[in-house]
Amino acid sequence: MPISPHFRNMFGGVFLLIASAVALMAWAVRGRSAWLLAPSVWRGPRTRRAIALTFDDGPSESTPQLLTLLAQYRAKATFFVCGHHARRLPQVLIRAVGEGHEIGNHTDMHEALYLRGAGFILNEMTRAQDSIELIAGVKPRLFRPTYGARWFGQRNAQHKLEMICVMWTTIARDWILDGASIAQRLGRRTRPGAIFCLHDGRELRHNPDIRPTLRALELLLPQWSAAGYEFVTVSELLAKKPLDNRDGAAL
Repeated sequence: MPISPHFRNMFGGVFLLIASAVALMAWAVRGRSAWLLAPSVWRGPRTRRAIALTFDDGPSESTPQLLTLLAQYRAKATFFVCGHHARRLPQVLIRAVGEGHEIGNHTDMHEALYLRGAGFILNEMTRAQDSIELIAGVKPRLFRPTYGARWFGQRNAQHKLEMICVMWTTIARDWILDGASIAQRLGRRTRPGAIFCLHDGRELRHNPDIRPTLRALELLLPQWSAAGYEFVTVSELLAKKPLDNRDGAAL
């Protein structure tokens, strides 16, 4: 029996509704400008010739090399650290704080937060927060979810811990690209107010190889300096101005 136009239209409408819901959910979880699941930022004001370098998954045994390189260019950065690594390498975290870098929270054990309960999310964030504060004497106000994926319960956890979620303007993909490719990728996307996401660790791996990240910065830092860019922390980039949660930009 042929399907009537009425049923074809009805099924088409249902399919469109489901597809729209899936697309909205994907944006809410991974979209850099999304705000539905948690207040987030992804760039700073475009009126200031400044960029924020951020580093995830550390500290690691290679972080001291990165700190030395940043110091050569008087570059301040934001490190989104895992509680596990902070406890493992406390002196590296203390050095980063002592040299004026900002510390953010990147969960305790680098567990994915999606498809997890609100209690799990809060526990991962709180354990990392407590470890960082105990070791380095600073209380992070910034949070970056693992794999850049937000989930239900994160908004309440952020509110309880008085934190804001930081996404990125561009991610370096420095866990798979070589140094020259990373430099090219970030160089093409350099704009005032950009937040770049790189890595000084590799999830829970000990002694990770971050030579591509270091090589990319050896190429980029002098180029950016010559172009007149400041290297500031995320909080400095946002300059503590009110946030428009719908586009992630500082007003």
